[in-house]
Amino acid sequence: MDRMMPSRRSFLGLAAGGGLLLASRLTGTTQAAEFDLLLRGGHVIDPRSKVSGLRDVAIHNGRIAAIAARIDPGRASQTVDVTGLYVSPGLIDPHVHVYAGTGERNSLTGDRSVYPDGFTFRAGVTTVADAGCAGWRNFEDFKERIIDRSRTRVFAFLNIVGAGMRGVKLEQDLGDMQARPAADMALRHRRVIVGVKTAHYAGPEFTPVERSLEAGSHANIPVMVDFGRDFPQRRLEELLATKLRPGDIYTHVYSGLRRELTPEGHANPGLAIGRRRGILFDVGHGGGSFAWRVATGIIKEGFLPDTISTDLHTGSMNAGMHDMLNVMSKFLALGLSLDDVILRSTWNCARALKQEQLGHLSVGAAADIAVLRLETGDFGFVDSFGARRRGNKRLCCEMTLRDGRIVYDLNGLSRPDWTTIPEGKKGK
Repeated sequence: MDRMMPSRRSFLGLAAGGGLLLASRLTGTTQAAEFDLLLRGGHVIDPRSKVSGLRDVAIHNGRIAAIAARIDPGRASQTVDVTGLYVSPGLIDPHVHVYAGTGERNSLTGDRSVYPDGFTFRAGVTTVADAGCAGWRNFEDFKERIIDRSRTRVFAFLNIVGAGMRGVKLEQDLGDMQARPAADMALRHRRVIVGVKTAHYAGPEFTPVERSLEAGSHANIPVMVDFGRDFPQRRLEELLATKLRPGDIYTHVYSGLRRELTPEGHANPGLAIGRRRGILFDVGHGGGSFAWRVATGIIKEGFLPDTISTDLHTGSMNAGMHDMLNVMSKFLALGLSLDDVILRSTWNCARALKQEQLGHLSVGAAADIAVLRLETGDFGFVDSFGARRRGNKRLCCEMTLRDGRIVYDLNGLSRPDWTTIPEGKKGK
């Protein structure tokens, strides 16, 4: 499983014993500090640089300033002791639904979406990609309503359906699947729109996929495919062998709903063909797209996901999916190492979104950081269909930093003990 676990301390005992007193401190230096914040003593996992070991991480002006085996705390304005914890790039969830606030009932362009800031930082997630809630007709409302107001970094896959995910009937309208307006909108917002999405189509035609590919080619961005139903005249093998391009993304790979697993219990041969062609495979757990039976069979044959994602919405988060850390923990239960799980939740996701400035802890990179605790015990993990699997490891988020600012701190590791604060003052 994970290659190395640093020495641990009991975090349950911290609250009772006052052990947080020295977790965060000001250096007291009279000179201007070189670093704003130092995370000291953690096990850094940075897949891009292939670092996995004890390192200190220094931050200045919202960026990674230094990583070393030991950095003098006297060089930092504030030091946070993260001994016994894992320090990774901020998690990237490339498949969420966050077009909330429209008031539209029972719609992913409305009440079934969630506001990102309420569900990202507490799970160590700093960046998400909305997977097709908005099409070219309503994308700018989505941008103004959610993307521009969120502290979470939000990208978007633009739905090939102009109206977006406004319900089954509208998502079957081939007449509203227009490549040129979608491509034009993507080019107009090239810093935010990272791909084109086709999803939920129940007909036997390849038309939604073909128009998405046309839009993606015009805008030079990948296509993410939720393949809907599998038909004899629209088969998974053809999609992966002849339709999709290198860098395009097949999501819901462990659903079993499109014959990803054969009746004999083997991975569909089309998956291997697609991988050889450079197609990427995403988890997209969701409320109906992750089955233990399918994931176990496919992973046993060595077919791992390129990217781990939640397919977050009000249905999935209150069912078996829960959050990004729960999905990552499921892959620990399936036998992946912690380093592998972090890779597929950070750097691989950044590359899939073509945002390679993110997903790593290189000096100069934005200081998006997740500080994670790996708990051991007897845990239960539920798939999308109500089946439970036991596991002995579970990830929990202790702290999240976005552009160098602490935006979530579960146990107050960055805060001073209450006994050190003068009456009437606030801890800073």
